[in-house]
Amino acid sequence: MGFVFGLVIGVIVGLALIVGFVRSENSRSKRRSDLATTVAAFAKMTVEDSRKLLSPEHYPSWVFFSQQQRLTWLNLQLEKIWPCVNEAASELIKTNVEPILEQYRPALLASLKFSKFTLGTVAPQFTGVSIIEDGSEGITMELEMKWDGNPSIILDIKTYLGVALPVQVKNIGFTGLFRLIFRPLVDEFPCFGAVCYSLRKKKNLDFTLKVIGGDLSTIPGLSDAIDGTIRDAIEDSITWPVRKIVPILPGDYSDLELKPVGILEVKLVQAKELTNKDLIGKSDPFAELYVRPLRNKMKKSRTINNQLNPVWNEHFEFIVEDASTQFLVVKIYDEENVQSSELIGCAQIYLKDLEPGKVKDVWLKLVKDLEIQRDNKNRGQVHLELLYCPFGMKNGFTNPFAKNFSMTSLEKVLKSGAEAKEVAENGDEFKKRKEVIIRGVLSVTVISADDLAPTDLMGKADPYVVLTMKKTEVKNKTRVVNENLNPVWNQTFDFVVEDGLHDMLTVEVWDHDTFGKDYMGRCILTLTRVLLENEYKDSFELEGAKSGKINLHLKWMAQPIYRDS
Repeated sequence: MGFVFGLVIGVIVGLALIVGFVRSENSRSKRRSDLATTVAAFAKMTVEDSRKLLSPEHYPSWVFFSQQQRLTWLNLQLEKIWPCVNEAASELIKTNVEPILEQYRPALLASLKFSKFTLGTVAPQFTGVSIIEDGSEGITMELEMKWDGNPSIILDIKTYLGVALPVQVKNIGFTGLFRLIFRPLVDEFPCFGAVCYSLRKKKNLDFTLKVIGGDLSTIPGLSDAIDGTIRDAIEDSITWPVRKIVPILPGDYSDLELKPVGILEVKLVQAKELTNKDLIGKSDPFAELYVRPLRNKMKKSRTINNQLNPVWNEHFEFIVEDASTQFLVVKIYDEENVQSSELIGCAQIYLKDLEPGKVKDVWLKLVKDLEIQRDNKNRGQVHLELLYCPFGMKNGFTNPFAKNFSMTSLEKVLKSGAEAKEVAENGDEFKKRKEVIIRGVLSVTVISADDLAPTDLMGKADPYVVLTMKKTEVKNKTRVVNENLNPVWNQTFDFVVEDGLHDMLTVEVWDHDTFGKDYMGRCILTLTRVLLENEYKDSFELEGAKSGKINLHLKWMAQPIYRDS
């Protein structure tokens, strides 16, 4: 009996141990699974997620500065050595900037030099640093700097009238991003051959000018001229893609120097739906275009009076030094006769978004400010054709500054061989540039239109199409298709074109009426695409209409001629 009782107790205890062990393992497995899920969730957390969990005072540095690290330690050391840095940097800046000030000296001044230059006692503050992974054989670092200093900078200005004006540059506030490039990497200390430095981005630069013992306003326009000169000097001397090279180890570092790498060709076609800046009448728009904001490198279009949908059809060229970071800026202004021109809107497009050697046709939305992208107001759009050709590529340039400068990149794409050898005064032969005139016949087939907006009370229209070549003003028009919002014409018209590179085709749709006609929209086409492709068929949205598009077939038969330029 005791044996049986003991056996029963033993079985019960054994089962209890087994059940307890199993439950323990299951619980342990569940904890492991929950922990793995939690770790996976942390791994997926973003910086914004972590900020929701942690109050600002508990942010670890890796949460708040995931890409850009604080430089408290550097700022502390810089404050200690600033007196020495100030002395060396002041002399370096004065020596480098003074010749550039002279280069951009306003015409009304006889001389423009520094009589005193010191950066003051307040050291700049570095607010962040990041490493740029650009695939180059070196190290690229960017330092963000803020400086509200107390410098002592005095410009010694002399006019042609013999007047000497000591002008003090005061209240300087500056925020910018400096780029440092350590290249090439070598196997001897300090492990890089040279360092390049440049002002990668100028976020803010404010200063005031004051004549010591006088008034700068006594000479009209002088303050603005000096202000522009200082800004141009900074842009031309140190702003990216310009970079200063400091050799550390002996060697040839000419490959690090700034040099042209290609040509950007821009055709400013038109703009539409521009904001009206005038109380009476309409704006008088003109465009300003640049890759680098230097006065001698900025291009300006002609002004088109009293028009919110201007058509320019103008061609410009720009030198490109760094296609990976540079961009084209277009600013549209309303010209005023009495006061300064008023900005209507601006736009930009990065050159890295262009395929070298291929024309890109784009409409860019105009905004109030390129830096602050919070503008929802409709300020209009600008239409551009862009072509970027790096030097050395097929159909590109070899050297735009040499005497053998030949054709534009677009001309090279369209035709080659338009060069003639001439003999210079010194007996050397060189290639003289010849302007390519693409003459030929443009054949336009007006196929049909779709979804035109009704113009009469019955919800119908009697549409016909008018085609006009801009330069010759030669016009052709189709037959009228009665009571149809999806008309089919299938009519072909031929135009003799004397200069295909610079001509345009306007296609307008009208509603025929016994007592007049109603405008139903238009599209404006440059001939660039048909010149490159010889033939294409496409549909085009009608501008100035509630709805509708027109279907066209264009064909080009060329007869190029060449003219000395």
